Amino acid sequence: MRDPYRLVGARPEPGFEISVDGVPVPVVPGQTVGAALHGAGVLSWRATRFGGRPRGLFCGIGVCFDCLVTVNGTPSLRACLTEALPGDVVTTGDISGGEGEG
Repeated sequence: MRDPYRLVGARPEPGFEISVDGVPVPVVPGQTVGAALHGAGVLSWRATRFGGRPRGLFCGIGVCFDCLVTVNGTPSLRACLTEALPGDVVTTGDISGGEGEG
């Protein structure tokens, strides 16, 4: 994988981790929860109520509600709009049952 910082000449603050369903996920400062999950290779983290279809980032700009997560106990946040912060505890929908519909 290419080093994205070298490509843009960036020197970001040191990275950190957030906890997603008890698993540490690396974060580059300024990333959203959705971007961190996508960067870690997690492409879906909840399922639709009817049909159990996997959901994750879809629009990536906050228009849809496919990327809902709970952050530090606050439910139904769009992962694509929620900045990941050090110490965040993120829980996702159960991929086998899910929340919401779609």
